[in-house]
Amino acid sequence: MKLARVIGNVVSTIRSETHEKYKLMVVQYLDGKGVPSGPHYVAFDCGEAGVGDLVIVNTDGGAAKLLLDDKDIVANQTICGVVDSYTYNS
Repeated sequence: MKLARVIGNVVSTIRSETHEKYKLMVVQYLDGKGVPSGPHYVAFDCGEAGVGDLVIVNTDGGAAKLLLDDKDIVANQTICGVVDSYTYNS
C-alpha cells in the first residue's frame, strides 16, 4: 500500500465492458513527509475519494478483485481508503 493524493478524475465516454461501472481517479504517490514522488497513476476508486483527498492505494492486482467484488477485473492500482490524518517518524 502507498500513500497518495488524488489529483484528478478520468472521464471516458467509451470503456471496456469490464471497466464500465467503476470510477477512475488520477493519483500522485507521496513519500512519508507528504512530498509528491514519481509519476501519476490511474486507480480504481473503492474509497469514494475526491480530488484533493489523501488516500491509501493498494498496488496489488488482487485487491481490486476483492474490493470491487469482480473476479475478472485486471487492475494494479486501487484506492482502498481515504486518510483523515497520519503521522510520520523518520
